[in-house]
Amino acid sequence: MKQKIGLFTATAIVVANMVGTGVFTSLGFQVAGLHSGFTIMLLWITGGIVAFTGALCYGELGSMFPQSGGEYNYLSKIYHPAIGFAAGWISITVGFAAPVAAAAMALGAYAHGAFESINPLYLAAFVVIIISLIHANSLKAGSQFQNYTTSFKVVAVLVIIVFGLLSTPSGDISFSYQPEVMNELSSASFATSFFFVSLAYSGWNAAGYIASDMDQPQRNLPKSLLYGTILVTLLYVAINFVFLYVTPLFEMSNENGPVVDIAGTAAKHIFGLAGGKIMSTIIAFLLISTISAMIIAGPRVTQSMGKDHQIFKVFSKTTSKGIPAIAIVTQCFISLFFILSASFSQVVIYISFTLNLFTFLAVAGIIIMRIKHPNWHRPYKTWGYPIVPILFLLITGWLMYFGFLSNMKESLLGLLTAVSGIVIYFIYKRNIQKVLD
Repeated sequence: MKQKIGLFTATAIVVANMVGTGVFTSLGFQVAGLHSGFTIMLLWITGGIVAFTGALCYGELGSMFPQSGGEYNYLSKIYHPAIGFAAGWISITVGFAAPVAAAAMALGAYAHGAFESINPLYLAAFVVIIISLIHANSLKAGSQFQNYTTSFKVVAVLVIIVFGLLSTPSGDISFSYQPEVMNELSSASFATSFFFVSLAYSGWNAAGYIASDMDQPQRNLPKSLLYGTILVTLLYVAINFVFLYVTPLFEMSNENGPVVDIAGTAAKHIFGLAGGKIMSTIIAFLLISTISAMIIAGPRVTQSMGKDHQIFKVFSKTTSKGIPAIAIVTQCFISLFFILSASFSQVVIYISFTLNLFTFLAVAGIIIMRIKHPNWHRPYKTWGYPIVPILFLLITGWLMYFGFLSNMKESLLGLLTAVSGIVIYFIYKRNIQKVLD
């Protein structure tokens, strides 16, 4: 019997995908332009609300189309197979492999900070290979590994929060409402900071990529999205409050620019001088579950495309345990390429606009499907419809507009990659039709 992923593991995958390097590195960029704790807390709460509205919407999509593939699956059915193919093309090439490489290289960097004798690139490559082998061998073992590493991540974050709240406050930022808050909310700094927050919350849709491997996906998929997003929102708001509570502003952003290692800086105030090394070690362990979650999710998109398109048929093959091992190994090699070439950073930047675009189209698809097929069976319906999807679309649309203006070159490259997927789809279909004729 094919092994299945339960609700706990699916929720763990969502949590692990969301809690990565972003929450531990972006606060320095925010305090560089925002000087009100009230504004910054509102920033992280708003990011959680946006992720939650997205999770509510994807819950309906996942219950209607309970197959693996995420946006590839949804967009193919709502709009046209070419649009879904483009989303899947992004996922196959860089959508998961590059973030895996990014997280692995961050893990290597944090481990090197704690133990200078460690080669960060070699460790990054080693971790990706080992975790890929675990997930390619057994879904049960992979699920247990994901559960344990994600549980450790949540416990570690809770430890930081508790000890931070119990420590002597060294922060010099005010959390009370001040008149300048309204000016900050309408400033360019708030828009820039929200872009960082949005990236930190990305991954809330992770369970949609593994629906076919889930136990009772029409029931568990919406639950995993909602539970995971709520938990991460609470953790994000609390840990950023702690960072601001224990760390002076000049230690987070100064004349040398924003400080990236916010967690290590805060740890010195929480745990003493050895805190930085301790925190580097902890974060390195935390990133293991992030890498693991993306190694689970990404190959399921590739597998789904292999089932539907002859050109990717090899990726649809599974082991006797139903695991898409070829897809997992292929993503592993692509991630290793990014790690060893050290060119992944621009790739991650240029795909962010495109991934937001496909998410935008998926949520818009809920409204389209409600209009076109109002009587379709929907085991789960989006709470607060149509306000919830409209709110998500407005904020995500604003983010895409801001991101396009801020990173026009990378955004255009991302669009070009998506368009190339559409071109490949029609060339492939035309050649198949010629063979049939």
